[in-house]
Amino acid sequence: MTDVRVMTGDDIDAVSAIRVRGWQSAYAGIVPQGYLDAMSAPEDAARRREWFAHDTGRVENLVSADGAEVTGWAAHGPYRGDDAEPGDGELYAIYVRPDRIGTGAGRALIGAVLARAADRGFPRLRLWVLADNARARRFYEKAGFVADGAEQQEDYDDVFLREVRYVRGASSDAAGEADASAS
Repeated sequence: MTDVRVMTGDDIDAVSAIRVRGWQSAYAGIVPQGYLDAMSAPEDAARRREWFAHDTGRVENLVSADGAEVTGWAAHGPYRGDDAEPGDGELYAIYVRPDRIGTGAGRALIGAVLARAADRGFPRLRLWVLADNARARRFYEKAGFVADGAEQQEDYDDVFLREVRYVRGASSDAAGEADASAS
């Protein structure tokens, strides 16, 4: 059974390990290998502890857990782009431990993010995804997100990779919709 809850400081090491392993797994063959190899869970955890020490509540971090074991992490908050509609939110990140992909942890996280974003007053939720990340794009599409035509380039060790933006409306019954569409 996957539960979703607000992340605490005690989750930082697990979340950092999930983020780094998630990047190394999801982006292998897409992002330059040297960039992925240089990622460090302890360094990520140190940055995350600094962020937690100065948390303003603007970003909400959620974790999925199976009992006491953290299996995934997601973060959302206000949209950071200049072209946002009033009140737009953004899914900044969502990662599940690679060995837990397909177990429902991702569906539980995206459902909770959608419901909580609606509760926070975001009428829409946007996200950016690497264009070549087919697995993630399928996941988002099953959760009701659609590409809106916006693109940008991100620099990874002097290799520019194309990202596409997805959007979906947030609603109070979003958790059920995401669960049903992603199964």
